[in-house]
Formats: sequence, C-alpha cells, structure tokens
Amino acid sequence: MIQFLSLFCLCLFLVVSCASRPQTNTPTGSANTATGDGRITVGTTAKPRTLDPADAYELASLGLVFNMSDRLYTYEPGSTEIMPQLATALPKVSSDGLTYTIPLRQGVVFHDGNPFNAEAMAFTIKRFIENKGKPSFLLADTVDSVKATGESELSIKLKKPFAAFPSLLAFSGVCPVSPKAYELGAGKFKPETFVGTGPYKLAAYGTDSLRLDAFDKYWGEKPANKGINVQIQTSPVNLFNAFRTGAVDVAYLSLQPDQIRSLEEGAKKGDWQAISAQGSVVSYMVLNRNQKPLDKPEVRQAIASLIDRPLLNQRVLFNQADALYSMIPTTFDVSQPLFKDKYGDASFDKAKQLLTSAGFSKENPAKVQVWYPASSATRSLVAQTLKSLVDQKMDGILQFEVSTVEAATFYKEITKGLYPAALLDWYPDFLDPDNYVQPFLACQKGSVAKGCEDGGSQTQGSFYYNEAVNKLIDQQRKEQNPEARKQIFAQIQTQVTNDVPYVPLWQNKDYVFAQKGVSNVQLDPTQNLVYKPIKK
Repeated sequence: MIQFLSLFCLCLFLVVSCASRPQTNTPTGSANTATGDGRITVGTTAKPRTLDPADAYELASLGLVFNMSDRLYTYEPGSTEIMPQLATALPKVSSDGLTYTIPLRQGVVFHDGNPFNAEAMAFTIKRFIENKGKPSFLLADTVDSVKATGESELSIKLKKPFAAFPSLLAFSGVCPVSPKAYELGAGKFKPETFVGTGPYKLAAYGTDSLRLDAFDKYWGEKPANKGINVQIQTSPVNLFNAFRTGAVDVAYLSLQPDQIRSLEEGAKKGDWQAISAQGSVVSYMVLNRNQKPLDKPEVRQAIASLIDRPLLNQRVLFNQADALYSMIPTTFDVSQPLFKDKYGDASFDKAKQLLTSAGFSKENPAKVQVWYPASSATRSLVAQTLKSLVDQKMDGILQFEVSTVEAATFYKEITKGLYPAALLDWYPDFLDPDNYVQPFLACQKGSVAKGCEDGGSQTQGSFYYNEAVNKLIDQQRKEQNPEARKQIFAQIQTQVTNDVPYVPLWQNKDYVFAQKGVSNVQLDPTQNLVYKPIKK
C-alpha cells in the first residue's frame, strides 16, 4: 500500500508539473498560427540534405536556398523569361558569344554584414566550380574564367558559346555567398549554415524544422511576413493530416495524388485554399535503341502510337497533369505537339501496322521489358496500366513485361544499357529548352551502328545517336536570335518524333495548399514556393 501511494503521488506530481509548463515546441497549428507573431508555418516532407549552394542539387535543398538568396537573374512571375535581380541589366555578350559582361547592383550586403560586390560574385562562381559539389558540372562544363572588372562589374568567359547562359545564372545554387563565411576547395562545404544576400537569414537549423527570420538589411522589398517556420513531416500522410488539422499554414511537397484530390475537394467547400501552377517537370518513357526489338524504329513508333495519355491522366494522376506531346514542355513557346500530330493517343491499329511491317505477329511477338525505380508508386501504376493496355488491345503482337528495381541501382544501371524501356521524370536544372534537349540527345562519341558511347543520350539510357541532331544542338546553343533558335528547336523536335528515342507522357502540375486567411501563396516556374509575399 505504501508503494502504491508513493507511485500515485509521483504520477500526480508529474501530471501537474507537465500540465502547468507552457509548450515551446508543439506541432499543433494553434501554437504556430494563433500567436499573431506574423510568421508563416510551412509544412513539407522535403528534408534538405544540405544548405550549401555549391552542393545543393535536390528540390528540398534548392527551395530553401532559393528563398534565402538572390541570384544575378531570376524569373518573371509566372514566366520562364529571366529578369535582372542582383544584376542591373541583361549581360552584354561579345561578338564571338564567349564573354558576358554583367553590371551589378550596389548597396547590397550579406547576412553577416559584409558587402556584396563583383569580387564576392566571382568568388562564389569559382567556389561553385572548384568545390566540386553535385551541381558543379553546370558551370564547370561551361565557364572558362570569371573575374571582377570593376567594383560592380563582372566578366565571365565561356569555353564555348551558350545562348542559355543567363538562364543558367538563375539556378538557385549560383547565388552569391559571403567570402568571409565560406572557403574554396574540393569538398569544403557548410551544409548547416547559409550566409547570402536574400530576404531571409537562417536562424535555426534542425533535423525536423528550420527557422528563417526576415533580414532587416535586405536591399529589396521586405517580406510580407516576419519569418518562416519550416516543419519537415516524415511522410505525406503526416503532412496531409498536419494541414487538415491546421498545424501548418501552407503545405507543399510532397502529397500523393489521392491526398491532393481530397484537399482540392475541401478547397471547393471553402475549408482552405488550393493553388495550382503549370510545372516544368516532364515524365517520359526512354527506349533503348541498342536493345532488341527496340533497335527497329517501327517498334519504337508503335509504342509511341499506343500510349493513351488521357487514360493515364484520369486513372493514375487524377487529372493532376497535362498530356505532353514533346520532350520540351509547353512552358516554352518553342514546344510543338508533334507526337500528337504523328501518333495521337491509343492508336492501336497504327501500332499493329507498324509492328507487322517490322516482321512481328502473334506467333512472333515483340517483347519489351519496361522498368522503373521501385520508389515511385506513380510509375508503378503507369507501368501496370500500359501493360494492361497492351494485353487488351494489341492482339498479342506486342508484349510488355513490367520490372522494378531499387532506385539507386536503377539510376546506376540505366547508363550501362541494361534496361530496354524505362519510365522516368526529368527535373530541369535551369529553365531553357536546351535543358530538355542537350541532356537527352547530345552524344560526344558514338556511331549509327553502335549508338551513343559517351554523352547525354547514353546517360539517359536511350543511346540515341544522330549527327545531324548533334549539329542542331550546337547551333541552338550558339544562336542569340530567339526566332532563329526557335526554328532550330523545331527541327530537333521533328527528328525526335521520327526517331522516337523517348516518348513524352505528361507534364506535371504543382499544387500548394494554404489555410483560409493566408494570402499571396505562389509558385515560381522552377517549382519553388515563394516565401516572401506570403502573409496572414
């Protein structure tokens, strides 16, 4: 009895003590949203690997870097057109297309109080290249040298002409960092700190949360809020529930299609807000021309003919995407829907004719393995849906065998040519049509007989080789005239439509959800949630 009474008193003491102590780290919405402190709580499942711009190459990291930084150039709201940010004008380009002279904004300071100038920007670009982080190739392959030619003038010399270079300078990771806070040298990164020039400075970095405070010395328009609390949820289910219960003001990345559909229905009832925007991510099927029977163009064309994009959008994606008929998405005016014109959707008779002309029949079917990384539930459904279509509609002339493998293995092996066909997504590094062409089609070493042995198409797993396309890619990279460049992209798309190294499937839509009373929630063209204008 004495032991029981002692235990009871101890429990009572603990209950009273815990109940009387104010909560300082509650995950509930009331603590974050009802205090009136002017801060915004953003919920996400995207956990950053690093905040070092020279090593950041995933959406989770780049989204945070984007909001804490400025770049020389950024994108016009709702557009893929660039505009100056820390630069004061578009670059002056030399007649040979190699030297870019960029005037810089004055009166800008870093979060540590040190001044931004041309020397600091040159240091940043050198560090981006020399520290050899994940995205370093973006500039290492392009930039020959960089130097300050004045206090507020930067000169960049390229290894070869590249018309899309200003768009590359808008990449989130190419943001100036304080030379006093960072150092040059391979592998010398600071993953848990950030010292840039942007509207927010990093106040706290944790494994499941970050705190960004408004930077009081920011040169530009100040944030509409006092700061951002980022809550990192462990799963889409947790993010979904956190938003529904009001634990976060804004939910973005990554919710499952059925959760998005549920939240959209709630928004229609007035429970909260749903904001969607045209995305720049494309999903596609890669076809390996070195694997039988895909070495025959008729087989690749037959697969392009039988794809039923409206069905995929309805059954798998819950109409949360747009059908795509070019590897260049419709966010660019150079995109042409040539796959729709030539192959249509669900053109099963055409597919049968093409296969028959290539010598295939019910007795001698074309058999194709379709692979995808095991981490993707969406691609699994797409693969099964395509297999079902082929089984039902192709009379046995074509057979799909669906296979999956762990993601790390998949991405390593696809460059070796092990997969006949595969389902993939492409997240652009920078917003220019070149980034949907050169990484897929360019080949530095190869032949018509062997395909690509070294180049973008080998990396992507198609092993496509076409010398005429290689020349067109070089031409569009040199061409400064937008209309002339547009015509070159038209030629490239025509050739791809005929050769079918890839079949474009859909272009994503991006969805973000916000509570009632939260305003100015918007996404930029690179899929970043823009923190600065959000208020409540």
